[in-house]
Amino acid sequence: MSIYVLFIAVLFLLAISDLMVGVANDAINFLNSAIGSKVAKRRVIMIIASLGILAGALLSNGMMEVARKGLFHPQYFLFTEVIIIFLAVMFTDVLLLDFFNTFGLPTSTTVSLVFGLLGAAVGMALFKVGDGATIVIDGVEKIAEIGDFINSSKALAIISGILLSVAFSFVFGVVIQWISRLLFSFNTEKTIKYYGSLWGGLAISAITYFILIKGLKDASFMTDENYQVIQKNTIAIIIGSFVLWTVLLQVFSWIFKVNPLKIVVLAGTFALAMAFAGNDLVNFIGVPLAGFEAYKTYVANHGSDLLMGNLLAEIKTPMYFLFGAGVIMVLTLWFSKKAQTVADTELKLSRQDEGSERFGSSAFSRYLVRRVVNTSTFFSNVIPASIVEKISSRFDRTELENSLKKESDPPMFDLVRAAVNMMVASILIAIGTSFKLPLSTTYVTFVVAMSTSLVDGAWGRDSAVYRITGVFTVIGGWFVTGLAAFTVAFLLSTFLGYTNAIGVIILAGLAVFAFYRTHLTHKKRESEKNESEKEVEDLISAETMFEKCNNGIVKTLNEVNSLYSNTIQLLLKEDHKGLRKQLQRSIDLEKKLDKKRSNTYQTISALPSPDTVEATHYYILVLDYMKEIAHCISFLIDPVYKHVDNNHKPLTDIQAKELNGLVAEVDKYINLVIRTLDNNNNEQLEEIYKEQSVIIELNKEARKNLIKSIKKNEIGTKNSMLVMTILGETRNILIYTSNMMKIQNDFTQSLKS
Repeated sequence: MSIYVLFIAVLFLLAISDLMVGVANDAINFLNSAIGSKVAKRRVIMIIASLGILAGALLSNGMMEVARKGLFHPQYFLFTEVIIIFLAVMFTDVLLLDFFNTFGLPTSTTVSLVFGLLGAAVGMALFKVGDGATIVIDGVEKIAEIGDFINSSKALAIISGILLSVAFSFVFGVVIQWISRLLFSFNTEKTIKYYGSLWGGLAISAITYFILIKGLKDASFMTDENYQVIQKNTIAIIIGSFVLWTVLLQVFSWIFKVNPLKIVVLAGTFALAMAFAGNDLVNFIGVPLAGFEAYKTYVANHGSDLLMGNLLAEIKTPMYFLFGAGVIMVLTLWFSKKAQTVADTELKLSRQDEGSERFGSSAFSRYLVRRVVNTSTFFSNVIPASIVEKISSRFDRTELENSLKKESDPPMFDLVRAAVNMMVASILIAIGTSFKLPLSTTYVTFVVAMSTSLVDGAWGRDSAVYRITGVFTVIGGWFVTGLAAFTVAFLLSTFLGYTNAIGVIILAGLAVFAFYRTHLTHKKRESEKNESEKEVEDLISAETMFEKCNNGIVKTLNEVNSLYSNTIQLLLKEDHKGLRKQLQRSIDLEKKLDKKRSNTYQTISALPSPDTVEATHYYILVLDYMKEIAHCISFLIDPVYKHVDNNHKPLTDIQAKELNGLVAEVDKYINLVIRTLDNNNNEQLEEIYKEQSVIIELNKEARKNLIKSIKKNEIGTKNSMLVMTILGETRNILIYTSNMMKIQNDFTQSLKS
């Protein structure tokens, strides 16, 4: 029995972890509109969301029905088997969501949990069927089959819910945002006083109905009779709410000069936070609580391994469990760095301005953009020019962009789009819930945010392919979530079925290790991101740009020198693993410099003084040369790695001696360059050129020897091509470095003058 006490303890520890990773992934769903539009100070937004989370947790009954009986039939499983199913589910859910959070990809926490349950139950069913288990169905005993244990129709409903969520959310988001923008335009100061209260009253009415239908659906005090009353009086509730809120918003607008859209966004933030906490996030304690109920039955029967038919009964959750879950969720919301990473992904995909994009382009996104552009051109030619001009004027962002340029930290989008996000998400989720459609709240909020940004022209010609790739990456991740959750939970339940307590200890150790690794990965990614952002912020004058250039050159040359030396030595040792690491280092260096180069536009835009134009010119040239040097070292390492990876013949002793001589001279040359950076002048440049000529002469001699060896048939094709590449890229590194130092010297003279 003591083993099962350990199992229950592990379940609740996993529940705490699951609440934390769940909030980190779902927080953006209710914070996106408020944070992106900067409707209020971040602290105010977080307080409102925290109140919504606590309300949702306390009002929920906290026991996820699907955790107990939705996807499998507990009456056919023994206590020892049910506990293993729940442990496999929780381990899977925690690890999977933490992985998504580390890489900033929002996914459905409910789908992760549901498919984890399905996979674990199938694994345990196979375990039972393999032992020739028998079950009693409708009073008749029969040999068990897998289908007898599983409720497969629920899984199909979840999958259909994904497709329904994406389709409905996109269509409604596009239509309502387009109508709203026609109504308000981007210059809301002129239009808000005419339509703001009416539109706000309609939006908050939808949010109010959403709270009643979705937020309070599983509240402990909500009976079936009360719920039916709400559903039967839907129209009356919406009309009453519309009149009440329209009057209140108009009064607030007249007396307190409050923008009605701000109230809509803040009310929506509270409502969505409440719904997510009450129906999605608090579900994470459903599995451990179901395990705890099973354990109480086990203890009450003096440790007899009984079938768990008691899980079919209705179970109420103690309030202290709900309060504890709410507190954990609120603390995670405030302090989780991974929640901010997930938030950045969605906000950057929907932001109004352009800039560096996280995702690349794909063939599908390029094709889609091309078709949309062609279709748009066709309709522009068919529709009368006067109508096109009138509609275009409502989507003109010129005045808005001019006003935003005056702000140091402008919002990513305006209040109109933020309010539409809240209203459309609330309406769709409420309708889906009332008609018992399996819509995913996560999918609805994400796709609505993407569709409204599309209508607003946030996906322009310069960003559309990257944003579309990002959106389909996230949506693809949703399907991967279900598949991965099912597979991992299936394997873990099978593993635990054979190993029991030892398996739990092993998995706990692996989970801790996985958390540690993802923490380091996330910390590294955030550090690189912060370093990149800080570098842009620090470029405020010609002097700081020169200093950044110097520091960048030193770091790049030191890294290139290390890569060059290590690669040659590892080539001579034929160290395959070592060369693979050097190749990855060179790829990382290229990516880092590419990212720095792509931030040039933001750098130039952020520079305050016209006196920095000349300095910016030199800064860009230096960046170009650093990037070329990084390309050279990558082009050198890649064929070296492939040569060793394909087990080609090693270099000859003479070639090894020549390359070692080159390594020594290149090291001497790069160290000389670094020493001259702070106060370089023409005399020091002459010394650099002199050292460069020595290396080029060595390079030339090695090339001649290579040609002689080829003529004598002393070496093969692979060997000769490899050495040619090494010599050629070595020469290119020298040339680009010398040119870069010439530019940096000109930079110095420019500052002095």
